[in-house]
Amino acid sequence: MPNFIDRRLNPKDKSLGNRQRFLKRAREELKRVIKERVKTGKITDVDVEQNVSMPARGVSEPTFQPDSGTGERRHVLPGNREFAQGDRIPKKAAGGGASGASAGTGRSEDDFQFVLSREEVLDLFFEDLELPDMVKLNLKESVAFKRRRAGFTASGSPTNINVGRTMRNSYGRRIALHRPSRREVEALADEIARLEAQPEAGAKHRKQIAELRERLEKLERRRRRIPYVDPVDIRFNRFEPQPLPNASAVMFCLMDVSASMGEREKDLAKRFFVLLHLFLKRRYERIDIVFIRHTDEAGEVDENTFFYSKQSGGTVVSTALEEMLRVIQERYPAHEWNIYAAQASDGENISGDSERCASLLNDDLMRLCQYYAYVEIIDERETEIFGTTDNGTSLWRAYRTVDGEWPNFQMTRIAKPADIYPVFRKLFGKQPSIQMGK
Repeated sequence: MPNFIDRRLNPKDKSLGNRQRFLKRAREELKRVIKERVKTGKITDVDVEQNVSMPARGVSEPTFQPDSGTGERRHVLPGNREFAQGDRIPKKAAGGGASGASAGTGRSEDDFQFVLSREEVLDLFFEDLELPDMVKLNLKESVAFKRRRAGFTASGSPTNINVGRTMRNSYGRRIALHRPSRREVEALADEIARLEAQPEAGAKHRKQIAELRERLEKLERRRRRIPYVDPVDIRFNRFEPQPLPNASAVMFCLMDVSASMGEREKDLAKRFFVLLHLFLKRRYERIDIVFIRHTDEAGEVDENTFFYSKQSGGTVVSTALEEMLRVIQERYPAHEWNIYAAQASDGENISGDSERCASLLNDDLMRLCQYYAYVEIIDERETEIFGTTDNGTSLWRAYRTVDGEWPNFQMTRIAKPADIYPVFRKLFGKQPSIQMGK
């Protein structure tokens, strides 16, 4: 979460408590603005830098001054030549001051602005949802890296020695230092052997052999002083981290917009979709979002229509799953895309359709999805009624059969923003590898 640090000295006419109350007001205002923007803005706008304006009236710290309405003064300032003690001072004209200055006169102040980074926006957003620090850190984690070749270095692990570059350096050094070659030494030794094999022909012959032996000894000493491979020749392969080319991901947002889903339910659903989008965006460079809303009919729509359209009607949940399957088959082949889905509903469904939904998930969709989350939004008064996971609507009971078959399927109920945490605890927690096929 953002930390506001006030390094000003505590002046004699202002207290530390007043300053702390100002920082508290500023923080509450930031949280309120972020919450409103999440509710009214786009999902993709949450994970960006934000400019938050704060009214100028909330920036100043409180001070004590005489009541301007009474006109009472108990002393006369030094240097005053106009008034004497006991004179009545006229009241100030109404409307003065910075905030009430008339047109063309007086001074005014612009609103105080906070510029929040992505991380600060996420911290304020998550704080309202009561997510633990572990989840916040997981959401902020950077993309994965792999090692790639990046030239050579003079130090490293023996397993990373580059033999070609090392031998090239060795050859250049031996040439520069005139190290005798093996061929030159062997030729000189053969010459000495040939002369020694001849019959002795006098002092001149012996002198020639002695000179050749002395020359051969010098060459061998020079070869020993100049090694074939010196530590300065050795080069190691250098590696540096490179971001992994993330695969593409698509997130399907399925929401029931029938007559039973009110503004409270849609707001909770959007908060869930925002968190899922942030989670995936941190791990994929490319992510598509597909919005599908349904009553007794389903269709792909844009985000504004998804959350704010006033269309209503009956409820047939299977139409949304069929629409999702159609979109996957047309645009998002499973071998090229990582497919995620989140479904939000109040659990109401037409008779007999819940079994149809379970069949679509078991037979088709769960084989294609990396992860599927079902969120059932209930009233806070129903929390105690549905105290166990076995109780609930027909759709909940049907999805319980899917939950038992597929480890990449999760489901939960929420009644308030803080209840969204259990789903993301399951989603973000370290899990064993999930087998997609049965």
